[in-house]
Amino acid sequence: MVKKILVSPKWEQKTLGEVCEIKSGKNQSKVINPNGKYPIYGSSGIFGYADEYICDENTTIIGRKGTINSPIYVTTKFWNVDTAFGLCVKENLNSKFLYYFCLSFNFKKLDKSTTIPSLSKGDLLAIELPIPPLETQTFIVSKIEELFSELDKGIEDLKTAQLQLKTYRQSVLKWAFEGKLTNKKFKEGELPKSWDSVKIEFLLFDTKKGMSTGPFGTMLKKYEHQKDGIPVLGIENIGEGVFQLPNKIFITSEKAKELKNFVVIENDIIISRSGTVGEICLLPKKMENSIISTNLIRVRLNQKIINPKYFVYLFQGGKVRQEVFDLCKGSSRAFLNQTILKSLNFPYCEINEQNRVIQEIESRLSVADKMEENITQSLQQAEALRQSILKKAFSGELV
Repeated sequence: MVKKILVSPKWEQKTLGEVCEIKSGKNQSKVINPNGKYPIYGSSGIFGYADEYICDENTTIIGRKGTINSPIYVTTKFWNVDTAFGLCVKENLNSKFLYYFCLSFNFKKLDKSTTIPSLSKGDLLAIELPIPPLETQTFIVSKIEELFSELDKGIEDLKTAQLQLKTYRQSVLKWAFEGKLTNKKFKEGELPKSWDSVKIEFLLFDTKKGMSTGPFGTMLKKYEHQKDGIPVLGIENIGEGVFQLPNKIFITSEKAKELKNFVVIENDIIISRSGTVGEICLLPKKMENSIISTNLIRVRLNQKIINPKYFVYLFQGGKVRQEVFDLCKGSSRAFLNQTILKSLNFPYCEINEQNRVIQEIESRLSVADKMEENITQSLQQAEALRQSILKKAFSGELV
């Protein structure tokens, strides 16, 4: 607990130019050395080492270009690159007090660029900040850090809860396709007697046309992309088991006719085969007649024997997901194809029990989703509270 002290109510208003020296960074190409003594900092952190330094310890870094609103406090001597300023305090200014002021300040409002966010040294020098006596600065820093420590502990607990929810979701999916959620006589490691293990061909509406890989790149050239028209779906359209917008690529209806073999309809399943390998979702009705891109596989199931939702959940958790990852390894770039899908074993039960499985999954996941929503809101509130603490600090409300 920080002990409160009595201070003079008088605070001075000064510019950054009056209370600190702003050191411009330099190109690091001539000083970079993997075994160097001093870290090389850019506006996003360390990306090398050098034998020379520009700024002394206890300096605040502000980005000159790119990341301009994320101050970094450095406790050692360092070299700053030409896209980062070093704010070195003069006498009678606590270096942490300056850092926390920078955290409270919105540097984006000084950005006059139309492309990459940028700050000028002149704009930084002119920024005004309130300066209390040095003893008060030290007290305010201690109070901020006390409050931030409590806040960080709360945030850590919330993030731990998020990870636990993720583990719980995977456990629910694992249990579901072991028969644990719908069978009282469940035995660890065994499918219920009424269940079976099947290949994907058994589940398709047609063994030849039930699966389709998106068109080769030569079938759809970049110059044929349009700003609107018929959507071409890509891996960016697959969220965590759900379809997501916006769409990046469109083609004309004439081009879509050429690619009619790659059309998707409601309740088709699309699976990413590169990049985010194995991500999967159902196609909603509003996206019918879209075209899949080369990075997707389309699966059309026989809905008389399998609920597409069951297949999506099955693919998201348990042994199937792990098998997909394992089989896609072995090259510099993971890649899913129809051969791999055909090699997989899928736990299968009658459609009535599939519907019960889905119901059991969704009843549990809906509770988890609500908890996740509450955690996300709490994390947002925590960040708002952090800014509130800083605002109070520099308006004299913490002393």
